Amino acid sequence: MFFCYILYSYTLDQFYIGHCSEELNERLRKHLSNHKGFTSRAKDWIIVYSETFNDKSSAYKREREIKAWKSKKKIEQLIKSSTG
Repeated sequence: MFFCYILYSYTLDQFYIGHCSEELNERLRKHLSNHKGFTSRAKDWIIVYSETFNDKSSAYKREREIKAWKSKKKIEQLIKSSTG
């Protein structure tokens, strides 16, 4: 199983969009660990949205689609629509 996910940091007031093949909680743990990269700038990331896919290419395609929006408002709408 593969996932496309969105993280949110209150500290940065920013979203991070990614994809992975591991369980989302394990991936989040890695984002919160000491590492170099965009998500190392904050330690309060939470998973706010995810989609499940059967193959890696579909998850990656969805990640690229969301990133191409370049719109915080559109991402917020996606998250809101998934929570009712």
